[in-house]
Amino acid sequence: MTTAAVHVMQHPLLQHKLTLLRRKDVSTMGFRRLLHEIAMLMAYEVTRDMPTQLITIETPLETMQSPVIDGKKTVFVVIMRAGNGLLDGMLEVVPGARVGHVGLYRDPDTLQAVEYYFKMPQDMHERDAIVLDPMLATGNSAAAAVTRLKAEKPRSIRLVCLLAAPEGLQAFHAQHPDVPVHTAAVDRCLNEHGYILPGLGDAGDRLFGTK
Repeated sequence: MTTAAVHVMQHPLLQHKLTLLRRKDVSTMGFRRLLHEIAMLMAYEVTRDMPTQLITIETPLETMQSPVIDGKKTVFVVIMRAGNGLLDGMLEVVPGARVGHVGLYRDPDTLQAVEYYFKMPQDMHERDAIVLDPMLATGNSAAAAVTRLKAEKPRSIRLVCLLAAPEGLQAFHAQHPDVPVHTAAVDRCLNEHGYILPGLGDAGDRLFGTK
C-alpha cells in the first residue's frame, strides 16, 4: 500500500466525534450534525499549509502588515452525493471558496464509477482543489473524479475523506500517486460488497435518511 501521501488526522476532538458518528443508533439529524462538525475540524487540518500573503491593515493603534489567505483560489470539489455532507462544514471555515461538483454512482455489479455530472469554476489552473468524499472504499469513484478533475489542470489537488480502506488507498494511489489523501481513519478492510469495515455504513444513506 502507498503510505507516503496518506495523512491521518489524529486530533482528539476529531477522533471523539468520529467515534460518535460510527454508532449505528445515531439519528439522521445527529449524523448530519456530527458530520458537519467533523468537516469543520478537517478543514482546519487540510488547510494547515495553505499559502498566505501579506496585506496592509489598520489596527486601532497603528498600521501593520498581516497575513491573509485567498479563499477564492480554493475549490471544494464535491463527489455527489455523500460529499455534500462535508461541504457546509468546510465552507464555514473557508467561506470564500468556490465549489465544483462531480456526479458519480457506483455500478452495483462492477463496483466501477459511472459519471453523470461535472461542473467546475472557471480558471481552474489558478486554483487549489480539495476533493470531498466521506468514504474511500474501493477507490474507484475518487480515482475517476480526480482523473476528470486533472483535465481542468488545477494548481494542486488533494483528497479529503472521513474513512479510508487499505484497498481504496492502494487503488487510488495506483492511479494518482501525486495526490495526497487526508483522512480521519484508515479502517481494516472492505467486505464482499465493497463497504468499509468496521466503517459506519453507507454515508449517503445515513446522511439523507435513505436506504
